[in-house]
Amino acid sequence: MSVALDEPPDLFRLVRYLKKHTSTEATALMSSALTTHIPDHFGSAGTARSRLVVPYIAMWSGETTEDPRLVVLPGGAGIAYADEILGDRDSRGVLWDRATVNPGQGTPRFAQIHVHRQRRAMRKLLCQVCAGPADRNDDGTLWLIPDRTREWSGWPEGMVVAEPPVCLPCAHLATRVCPALRKEGHFVIRAREHPIHGVDGVHYRAGPHFPVPVDHEPVTFDDPAIRWVLASKLVRTLHDCTVVTNF
Repeated sequence: MSVALDEPPDLFRLVRYLKKHTSTEATALMSSALTTHIPDHFGSAGTARSRLVVPYIAMWSGETTEDPRLVVLPGGAGIAYADEILGDRDSRGVLWDRATVNPGQGTPRFAQIHVHRQRRAMRKLLCQVCAGPADRNDDGTLWLIPDRTREWSGWPEGMVVAEPPVCLPCAHLATRVCPALRKEGHFVIRAREHPIHGVDGVHYRAGPHFPVPVDHEPVTFDDPAIRWVLASKLVRTLHDCTVVTNF
């Protein structure tokens, strides 16, 4: 069963309820990426049952991505879907990947990011795990990002990120239990400024019959090349950053 894009599934609302009504110590007992023990009845000490906590932006097996045919627009003005509909482009005219919206159905695919939920979380600065508001204080909004210190000159200032921000309880959970973060290393950063940079996606060029993919990297909205991009993620740039060392 599909749900409205702006309505996260009951599981995410449940996690937010727990964070609001339990202590920090209780929240810290959530034990795996994503497993947590949720009481059968709120406020009771009854037997607990395991409940998988899946990041809001993750794909589910009950959701599918589409691979529609791309065409070159007349005059070489960029790419389009052969059967394009109004909802395929955003308000800036950028073409986006297609995916069904069916969160909570099937099994989670942690390594795959859902295009619409990532875009919504990034646009509204929602926690990528629970879809609640990201944490913010005088030092800025909280971001949990893989270690890219060797990939970005002047890191972290000016870094382009595709990962939406996080709230404090979810950041503590993820740093303890997420296998990818443990393997690759990570940093907790606060950024006072984080303007939308553009999109990340596959770049195409005109081919003899159909558009041909050439690379995959972020592009700004004012870059003419964006007309040749099939976007899959909204990206922001981090400025006025503080690396959190006592997290």
